[in-house]
Amino acid sequence: MNREKKLKKPVASFILLTNIIFLPLFFLVGATHMLGFPTWVIDVMFCIAAWSSTFAFAVLFKKIYPGQSFIQFVKEKFKHKLKISIILATSMIQVFIFLIILFTVSNNSEVDSIFTVSSWGMLIYFFFKNLLSGPLGEELGWRGFAQIELQKKHSPLKASIIIGFWWGIWHLPIWFTTGFVGIDLIKYILFFMIAIMSIKIVMTAFYNLNQNLIIPIIIHQFFNLFIGLINGNLIDLIMYNAISYLVVAVLIIIINPRKVLYGKKDTNIINGNNYVN
Repeated sequence: MNREKKLKKPVASFILLTNIIFLPLFFLVGATHMLGFPTWVIDVMFCIAAWSSTFAFAVLFKKIYPGQSFIQFVKEKFKHKLKISIILATSMIQVFIFLIILFTVSNNSEVDSIFTVSSWGMLIYFFFKNLLSGPLGEELGWRGFAQIELQKKHSPLKASIIIGFWWGIWHLPIWFTTGFVGIDLIKYILFFMIAIMSIKIVMTAFYNLNQNLIIPIIIHQFFNLFIGLINGNLIDLIMYNAISYLVVAVLIIIINPRKVLYGKKDTNIINGNNYVN
């Protein structure tokens, strides 16, 4: 392997290129909306934009891991057998949060329907649109590469905070399409960042417990899906999610199951992957 060709700052290069690719794609999404294209066309363009981190990682791959196969790298992220206990734990946590928020919003809402979808067809479309525009497009780069790469130098917890921050900042253009201004925009950004960084810690803990990228994909999918299903004030929804996931993140940090977030003696990094003894 020719180490001289390797990027000196692969994670920083990845984050920079991800934003460079995302911005024009995001503006293209806005253009299709302004030109009156059908909703499905706008959704397709948004899904493509969401894959900017995967595109960036694919472009940089040979400079990050000279001599290695991109396809093999991807396969490695899914090779470990899924643990039903991990899937159940993450699902139950998120379903519980969803039900708590749903109950809270339903008691304070005056709208006719508490849900944003009115048929099974719409629910299925919404499910797959969210899956393609978020989890599948973002997890390989942000979790499969950037998180693991930083864990070579930092504890998983510290790496989560760093990646969570930059993952949140990557969403910056979207913040200004919400229509919020002034204090409402500040509140939205604050709660958004708390929610994003909290869910990032949750993802890291459960991903390191199972070592399969399906785990953060499931967590990401439920996070996006559930918040999009509830018909309520967006700032309130973001706030409820931020508080809920922050509580879960803090509990996981305190418990630190099998020392997956910190504890150097119990966490070994081997070939870019995190193995817990």
